[in-house]
Amino acid sequence: MKKPSPPLGLYLHIPFCKSKCLYCDFYSLPQREEKMDEYTEVLLRHLEEMAPRAAGHRIDTVYFGGGTPSYLGVRRLEKLLKCLKKRYPLEKDAELTLEANPDSLDDWRAVRALRRAGINRISLGVQSADDCELKAIGRIHTFAQAEAAVQAVRKAKIHNLSLDLIYGLPGQSMASWQNTVKRVLDLEPEHLSCYGLKVEEGTPLFRMQSTLDLPDDDLQADMYLWAVACLAERGYAQYEISNFAKPGFASRHNLKYWLLEEYAGFGPGAHSDFGDVRYAYVRDLEGYCRGVTEGADMIAENERIPPRKRDLEYLMLGLRLTHGIEKREFENRFRLPFAPIQAVLERFRETGHAAQTDGRWHLTPEGFLLSNQIIGQVLEALGQEKLRREKAAEAHDFRVR
Repeated sequence: MKKPSPPLGLYLHIPFCKSKCLYCDFYSLPQREEKMDEYTEVLLRHLEEMAPRAAGHRIDTVYFGGGTPSYLGVRRLEKLLKCLKKRYPLEKDAELTLEANPDSLDDWRAVRALRRAGINRISLGVQSADDCELKAIGRIHTFAQAEAAVQAVRKAKIHNLSLDLIYGLPGQSMASWQNTVKRVLDLEPEHLSCYGLKVEEGTPLFRMQSTLDLPDDDLQADMYLWAVACLAERGYAQYEISNFAKPGFASRHNLKYWLLEEYAGFGPGAHSDFGDVRYAYVRDLEGYCRGVTEGADMIAENERIPPRKRDLEYLMLGLRLTHGIEKREFENRFRLPFAPIQAVLERFRETGHAAQTDGRWHLTPEGFLLSNQIIGQVLEALGQEKLRREKAAEAHDFRVR
C-alpha cells in the first residue's frame, strides 16, 4: 500500500508596506502600490504552475507573510484565496493566517470578507502599548488603532488572533513593558509572540543605535522571564522561545519550520523545504516576476538535504521548542548516538538551564536566554562524535587493506 504524502504548508510573501519599520530586515517595499496588481497576477500564475507538484499532498496551513499582507487589499487577497481553494487540496480545517498591521485592518466588513474568503487566523503586529515606543521604531500605528483592529477582527467573527510584541525597545523600561503585556492581555488574544528587539546590520536602527537608549542584556532578560511567568499565570503555554498560546492555538504553520515538516514558499525572498530540497527565491520583486513570466533564473538558494542528514537541524530547531528532543527519536532517525548530546544537556540541567520531562530534553525559560550557547555546545559535541566515528572507520579500512 502506497504511503500517503505528508501534509504541506504554503507561504505567500506579500512584500508591500505602507512604510518600513526602522528595525525591519525582511524583504519589504514601502510605497510601491503601483506594483500590487502586477504582483498579484504573477503570484496567481506561479500558484497555478506549482499546483500539480502539490496535488498529492494535503494542504493544512497557508500563511500570508510580509511585508504587510493586509495592505494588499481585500480584492487581491480574495483572488489569491480563490485560486488556492480551486487548485490546491486544502484540508477542511486548514489554518489560513494573514499577517496585518493595525492601521490596515480597521474595517470589520473587510475582515469579514477575508474570513468568508477563507482566512481564519490573524497575526497582528502590535509591538507596544506605548505610542512613544512605537514611534521610536518607525511604527505608524497607535495602540488605539491596535485596539480598534482587534475589535474589527472579533466583530468579523475570527476566533484565532495572534498579537506580536517586542521587548528591548528604545527607552523601554520594565514598567512600560509590563504595562504593554497587561494591556494586550486585556484584548484576550488566543496567541502571543514576544520577541526581543534585534538590531540587524543594514537597518536604519543599526545606524542609529549609538544614539538610542536601548535596554541592556540583563534588563531584556528580566523582561523576558517576567513575561513567561505572567503569561503562564494567564493560561498561555509557552511552546517555543518566543511563542505562547491558549490550548489548541499554537501556530500550526510556524511549527512546520521547527518540526522539519514540508512547506512551499511563493514570492521574492520566500523559502521552501519541499521534496528534500531547501530553496529560496531572489529578494528582488522584478527578478521574481521575470522568473515566473519569462522563465529567468529566480533561485537564490538550492540544496538537497536527505532526511538522514538533518540531524543538526533537528537539534537546533527542536531545542527552540518546549517539546524538545528525545533520545530514541534522534537515534532511530539519524543512526547516531545521543550520549554526547545528553552529556551537554546534563551539565545544563545542573545549572537550571535544561530539563527532562517525560523522557524529552528541553530548555527552561532561563535556558532559552542562553539558547545559542547551549545549542552551539550540543552541535560541537555531536560534531566531535562524528569525527571520532569517521577516524575509526578510516582506521578499520586501513587495517582491512
